[in-house]
Amino acid sequence: MSQKTNQQWGGRFNEPTDAFVARFTASVDFDQRLYKQDIQGSVAHARMLAKVGVLTEDERDAIIRGLGEIRVEIERGEFEWSVELEDVHMNIEAALTKKIGITGKKLHTGRSRNDQVATDIRLYMRDEIDLIMAEISRLQQGLLDLAEQEADTIMPGFTHLQTAQPVTFGHHLMAWFEMLSRDYERFADCRKRVNIMPLGAAALAGTTYPIDRAYTAELLQFDAPAGNSLDAVSDRDFGIEFCAAASVLLMHMTRMSEELVLWTSAQFNFINLPDRFCTGSSIMPQKKNPDVPELVRGKSGRVYGHLMSLLTLMKSQPLAYNKDNQEDKEPLFDAVDTVKGCLRAFGDMVPAIESRKEEMREAARRGFSTATDLADYLVRKGVAFRDAHEIVGLSVAYGIKTGKDLSDMTLEELQQFSDTIEQDVFEVLTLEGSVAARNHIGGTAPDQVRAAVIRGRDLLAVRAD
Repeated sequence: MSQKTNQQWGGRFNEPTDAFVARFTASVDFDQRLYKQDIQGSVAHARMLAKVGVLTEDERDAIIRGLGEIRVEIERGEFEWSVELEDVHMNIEAALTKKIGITGKKLHTGRSRNDQVATDIRLYMRDEIDLIMAEISRLQQGLLDLAEQEADTIMPGFTHLQTAQPVTFGHHLMAWFEMLSRDYERFADCRKRVNIMPLGAAALAGTTYPIDRAYTAELLQFDAPAGNSLDAVSDRDFGIEFCAAASVLLMHMTRMSEELVLWTSAQFNFINLPDRFCTGSSIMPQKKNPDVPELVRGKSGRVYGHLMSLLTLMKSQPLAYNKDNQEDKEPLFDAVDTVKGCLRAFGDMVPAIESRKEEMREAARRGFSTATDLADYLVRKGVAFRDAHEIVGLSVAYGIKTGKDLSDMTLEELQQFSDTIEQDVFEVLTLEGSVAARNHIGGTAPDQVRAAVIRGRDLLAVRAD
């Protein structure tokens, strides 16, 4: 190593790096979280180099042993990270060389920091996607349990935030389950493109050493080596795709959050969140604030911003690697942390939601929520739908004027709008009759909610296998 600088790459430089520039360009403060993946990749690389005869078996074993000791030191908090060594890779390599001597310098044979960091970040993202998918499944399990409990609980369904038709609370919860199922699939699909190995691409053009990339990929459980060395070191599509999937997930969670915030308000009073998920006010002693859903709703902006950061980072970048790409890590790391935190909070909170059944039912009674059922009743009696729509509209106008819901009107009152209406109309004007009538796949009938829960449990069981 050159005596003129403190850098591993200092041979061609005539003066040390400026102290501010060293700090400005260093990434070790944030990329040290990649230490496990960096060591994992280095172990596989050492095994491959020994397999093809670039390293001896003794050199391979010394490297693997030294890297294992370094990992222990890091996890015990005994490792000293150096800004002068710039990043996680060079810190670990320098420590290895110090520990086992010149053999440590041989580890970097046939690779570059470009393919090394690209490999590390893919290994990291693969691990984190697996954790995120597990958290999505845990949240879905909580939704299934709660939906089963609330399969018969009637509440108003809304469009435009206006009372539309009666639904069941269990059916509403299963709508959230469906959103999360799509999110799970998006992350699973993203993982396929994450799980391609850049190692062996070296700086940009591959290497002259007789490396065995397929063997390294097998050791690291990648699906395949990257097919083009230029693309391998410069591709960050997988990070953009991850943030896109994360953004959709957070968008879904903001929709859930908004409903939870509304439902806990005095104006709705549909549910209760346990105190441990809420906070109070410093001035208003009566307040119980739904902080968890509010924070999740707010944190979506961070993830959306990270998606835009990565898109902008990669915009117009020429091949191959550029220093710009160092800026991929902080957005990715924060997106990962934010998603995991939001999922954990919801995974803990959702199973603890308590419904206020009477308040929900009373709200469903208001707003003429069975008006569509009356129209369907008339159509089944032979009335054209457009005529039925007008008849029901007149009935609702009468109800608004008299302060009566459709189910509160007498038969005589209803018959003034159509003599087709008979006594059996009251069977469809009840809330229970309304939800029970929607007894088809995807419908809100309690039996269909329970069937959806069974399908959901089967889906989670397949994932677990």
